[in-house]
Amino acid sequence: MPLKVLEATVSSFDGVFEKFRSEAAKNKANLILFLADKDPATSLSWCPDCVRAEPAIYKKLEASSDDIALLRAYVGDRPTWRNPQHPWRVDPRFKITGVPTLIRWEKDTVKGRLEDHESHVESKIEALLADK
Repeated sequence: MPLKVLEATVSSFDGVFEKFRSEAAKNKANLILFLADKDPATSLSWCPDCVRAEPAIYKKLEASSDDIALLRAYVGDRPTWRNPQHPWRVDPRFKITGVPTLIRWEKDTVKGRLEDHESHVESKIEALLADK
């Protein structure tokens, strides 16, 4: 199966991330997508950029024949994410400033990233996948 998806919240992230890291060498690409939680009232993300970017990201990943791991990391609801001390804002590994953020994880470090304003651009997603 070319695309393997893991999901994590802030509270479950450390354990899921360890599993993701332990399997990283088996994959052509390892990606982490930091995105907003779904609004229970609408079943859509509270973040309009996430709503726009997710279909483009999944389309490119699912079209690839390579083995790709995707860790979807949900940042929480809007008030949780707005906190300047949010764990992924202050984590030196990630330094997330906006959602969605798509990161290529390689050799235990960030190898490339697409920030919120560009994570929906298919050519940039392709370049990140191809490590260019």
